[in-house]
Amino acid sequence: VQLQASGGGLVEAGGSLRLSCAASGSIVSINDMDWYRQAAGKQRELVATITRGGSANYADSVKGRFTISRDTAKMMVYLQMNSLEPEDTAVYYCHADIRTSRFRGADSYWGQGTQVTVSS
Repeated sequence: VQLQASGGGLVEAGGSLRLSCAASGSIVSINDMDWYRQAAGKQRELVATITRGGSANYADSVKGRFTISRDTAKMMVYLQMNSLEPEDTAVYYCHADIRTSRFRGADSYWGQGTQVTVSS
């Protein structure tokens, strides 16, 4: 199983970016899908999560600016980031709880990270 994240880049403050993450491999089902970020010198933090049923939750710092969505059939999760601020600069990681067998529970998988840099 692999998670492949893409869509990061350099953007000016106030701009927008859309991150994508594709799951691939021998997958039975995907439970929660999330986006985390880690800024230089800081701990990794949860940015947004979306359940299998489509319910979303956000960190207070991104509420009203970021939107998480998923395409269950394509096994993808997205993060639309608007009104970006320099404080959003970080490496963004996708994460998912994935079942690879009907006979065991879900395991935790991480993508490789994609850099988002917001200039002031």
